[in-house]
Amino acid sequence: MQFPVEEVVPELKLRLQQSPIVILQAPPGAGKSTIVPLRLLKEPWLAGNKIIMLQPRRLAARSVAIRLAQLLDEQPGETVGYRVRFDNVVGKNTRIEVVTEGILTRMLQSDNALENVGLVIFDEFHERSLHADLALALCRQTQQWLRPDLRLLIMSATLDGEKISAALGNAPAVTSAGRQFPVTIRYEAAGDDSIVLATSRMVKKALKEHPGDLLVFLPGAGEIRRVQELLEADSPAAIILPLYGDLPFQKQQQAILPDPSGRRKIVLSTSLAETSLTIEGIAIVIDSGYARVPRFDPRSGLTRLETVRVTRDAADQRAGRAGRLGPGICYRLWPKATHTHLADARQPEILEADLAPLMLELFSWGASYQELNWITNPPAGAVSQATDLLKVLGAIHLNKITERGKEMLRLPTHPRLAHLLLQADSRMEKLLASDIAALLEERDPFPKESGADLTLRIELLRRWRAGERVSADHGALERIERNAAAWRRIFKLEVDNGLFADEQVGKLLLEAYPERIARQIDKLGLRYKLANGRTAKLPDHDALAQKLWLVVAEMDAGSKEGKIFLAAPVHESDLMPLATERQSVEWDHARGVLSAKVDRQVGGLVLSSRPIAAVDASLRIATLCAAFRDTGFSLLNWEEEQQQVMARLLSLRAWRPTEPWPDVSEDALRGTAETWLAPYLVDVYKRADFERLDVPAMLMSLLPGTLRQKFQTLAPEKLAVPSGSMIRLGYAATGEPPVMQVRLQEVFGLLETPTVNEGRTKVMLHLLSPGYKPVQVTQDLKSFWTTTYHEVRKELRMRYPRHHWPEDPWTAEAVRGVKRKS
Repeated sequence: MQFPVEEVVPELKLRLQQSPIVILQAPPGAGKSTIVPLRLLKEPWLAGNKIIMLQPRRLAARSVAIRLAQLLDEQPGETVGYRVRFDNVVGKNTRIEVVTEGILTRMLQSDNALENVGLVIFDEFHERSLHADLALALCRQTQQWLRPDLRLLIMSATLDGEKISAALGNAPAVTSAGRQFPVTIRYEAAGDDSIVLATSRMVKKALKEHPGDLLVFLPGAGEIRRVQELLEADSPAAIILPLYGDLPFQKQQQAILPDPSGRRKIVLSTSLAETSLTIEGIAIVIDSGYARVPRFDPRSGLTRLETVRVTRDAADQRAGRAGRLGPGICYRLWPKATHTHLADARQPEILEADLAPLMLELFSWGASYQELNWITNPPAGAVSQATDLLKVLGAIHLNKITERGKEMLRLPTHPRLAHLLLQADSRMEKLLASDIAALLEERDPFPKESGADLTLRIELLRRWRAGERVSADHGALERIERNAAAWRRIFKLEVDNGLFADEQVGKLLLEAYPERIARQIDKLGLRYKLANGRTAKLPDHDALAQKLWLVVAEMDAGSKEGKIFLAAPVHESDLMPLATERQSVEWDHARGVLSAKVDRQVGGLVLSSRPIAAVDASLRIATLCAAFRDTGFSLLNWEEEQQQVMARLLSLRAWRPTEPWPDVSEDALRGTAETWLAPYLVDVYKRADFERLDVPAMLMSLLPGTLRQKFQTLAPEKLAVPSGSMIRLGYAATGEPPVMQVRLQEVFGLLETPTVNEGRTKVMLHLLSPGYKPVQVTQDLKSFWTTTYHEVRKELRMRYPRHHWPEDPWTAEAVRGVKRKS
């Protein structure tokens, strides 16, 4: 069989001879994964060295290696071998190694120069996995510093070739047109049906209307199982085969290869079948239009799976699966109008992933992430969060990898679980840690609504392992046991299903999730506060609500409150080694006193407290300043006299903007308490001490010397009137004219309105009757005497007949009290 990619192999060979980095674009089915490595094996520039080909998934790596070996009429492990997590099939004569991306990173860490490797192929690079981006960045640095002869080949089915080429220094690109039969696209909106119901309905319809095998794309294993149950209930004339990453390899191969009995196949698959894998006999594709992708939230430190709409390039790849062998048909379970609004391509994983594994690799590599040439730069926030986690786990110190970090890196798992495994001391702890790690790495064997207690899962696993019949997902248990067995092999342990205490699980979980220690908020309640400050809730009626302290292994971020999916109880004494002491000084607003204590706490959770008498002076004063910022001037002796000093100062600031009158508004003083208030707090411990402070003197101290001398003159507290009285002025903080409330009889003979501010600001006169009732408000006293006074005089003579109301206020004697009529 002639594969379409054969047509461009000569050009590809030439480009690789001339350039260290080449891009190959070829659609699914062109043969790039199975033909290109074999055709390049004897190139002179390879000089007998190996080819390493990366695949984003274990299933694809195994399948591609097996196919390559078959084309050579050999078994895997001879010329062609593979390396995936917990499974290596390579020999001393292996020239082509098909590996998952994390394996290449491990190879680079152990041999920076990649000795005996001449070519690294990045297959399915359009998926932009985190490990592929990291491995490419490391390989490029190896090319630059150690191996200028090392060649890199970037292969993809759908890729923005120009953009990637530019990011790779204008690397040349080779394009294969491929061979694709026409595929008829039909849009069938799901309506109000669920994904499962709509997909099942369409499968039944397609079975009746079209010949050939069916490939059905669903978001995840859960939907696959439910669709399978619905279809099997109708006994279709076809064999139904699931295909997803957690399936045993034999069952995955059963879905990929033709049925030995020639039966019609319905393959229910996740996004796994979009690329890399060739599934024989497919003529019909049914696309639910959804995929399940991991999304990492740097704010919470959590990764969660989200069901999202497929991108347009993924939808095209899925549809193309129907046109490999002949004309096909693809049913899309969404309206045609929706298709135009799909995103063009998926986001690179590096923008949304947990970067702790990547950062640990870089610390081991000895380069900061800014020093590498990335196709897409990792986000600074996620880098910072990952670095903080590695510090907590003891993997790095002073921005260098520690011995513990190197040990963690050697274990093929997330740094959290690596730390958990390494911290287990005794044989029994190591066995328990192996079971915990295996359970956390795989799908939960319990159905939904089974509670969150991780210890129940371990008990179930050990009972099942011992041969008991249990009610759980046996497929999940098989995968968990495979992983647990792999960890036991690494640590050279014999299986032991011995008993363990619930708190032992929590103690080990602490090593992986120190920021997810959780304390119950209400006794026997479901809500918990985490050490990182978040709150989360157990499922209803969960037995773990009997426990005060938990360590949370799995939860969702939630918008306001997370949901706890897996957790284990922990004894408070096991938290003490993680606790730090913190002196806490607070202002008790209710009692009006300073309260000081020492807290032993983990993150934001307090384990114990004890009061202290002697408080560090700087901390005490900072706390008092904070109390003032919260409470304001009501904490001080804040009466009319004090308020007027502030108002006079602010009035002068408004009237004389070219002079350096300070801003003594309440907002400004709250914001600068550490500057002006702190020096007076040496002997302040309670509210009564605050109230004894001389606020006017404190405010006056803010004035420069020259202004302090002018203050009383420019904004006097009182002014004299013709009666001889000193009348208080009322100033406003807004800079409005000051107000004088004075009885009319006391200003007889006063010809001009009084002023302040060197005569620039007239006083607002509130003229009062003998009974202190307002009779006139004016800033123009002369006009008042001339025009309005005579009308006012008539009224006052009637209301106050015993008082003297002269016809001529200009020359009349001003009096304080009653001057009888003559």
